[in-house]
Amino acid sequence: MPFGTKAKAYLALTKPRVIELLLVTTAPVMILAADGIPSPWLMLATLFGGALSAGSAGVFNCYFDRDIDAVMHRTKRRPLVTGEVTPREALVFAWILGVVSTVWLYVFTTPLAAALSVAAILFYVLVYTLWLKRRTEQNIIWGGIAGCFPVLIGWAAVTGRVDWAPLILFAVVFLWTPPHYWPLSMKYRDDYESVGVPMLAVVRTRAAVGLQTILYAWATVACSLLLIPVAGMGITYTVAAVASGIWFVYETHRLYALAIREEEPRPMRVFHASITYLTLLFLAVAIDPLLPF
Repeated sequence: MPFGTKAKAYLALTKPRVIELLLVTTAPVMILAADGIPSPWLMLATLFGGALSAGSAGVFNCYFDRDIDAVMHRTKRRPLVTGEVTPREALVFAWILGVVSTVWLYVFTTPLAAALSVAAILFYVLVYTLWLKRRTEQNIIWGGIAGCFPVLIGWAAVTGRVDWAPLILFAVVFLWTPPHYWPLSMKYRDDYESVGVPMLAVVRTRAAVGLQTILYAWATVACSLLLIPVAGMGITYTVAAVASGIWFVYETHRLYALAIREEEPRPMRVFHASITYLTLLFLAVAIDPLLPF
């Protein structure tokens, strides 16, 4: 196999789009922790180490899920299914990324950031992939905790500790994950049902999923507002959190309204709206400390 093709296959195993989303939450938190722009080297080192860590978790996930990935339409072109990467190669790659990311973060950031990175990998692989995903409809709720760790890692890299502000943002990402992922599971409901994965959209009606999405979206927005008094956020963050939050909640209500009328709910509209919402919110987290008001 040509080197370029093999390299692309390895990269695909790390789930680059997920890594990109995780890094979107890391850099702004570092700016908030430093109350300004932290050392460029520290930011680069943290983002690089975080990318390796998230990549390791992604490869482990692909390794353990390769049996159902081969059946699901959405995942049947992943490298472990097509044979571009062998299971042994993927497992070795996952361990290398995990070890290198831990050592890198320990040496170039802080021991706490490295420890949190290890915890994120273990939680995603052991708790979500191997335990929750195929056993309960609550899989995304609790499994999503792994995706909350980057905010703690970013804060710990700057300060060497964890404070209330990153814990609030941790909770924001935790509450945001279900209304982000459940619409995706609605679109690919047949895929998940075919492999026996009890996503909420498989075991509940569209209306029930829509209602749960609304409740978690409201909780996400409410939690985001707690950062204003706790971290002393200014008008930039306040306006962004309220405006983008209203839009996000509106989209979930729209999904529910279509579901109860038994019309095509177009769940991916909420999925993409959730990504835009989180991006705008954390962009405001980054900009607010840099402004005088």
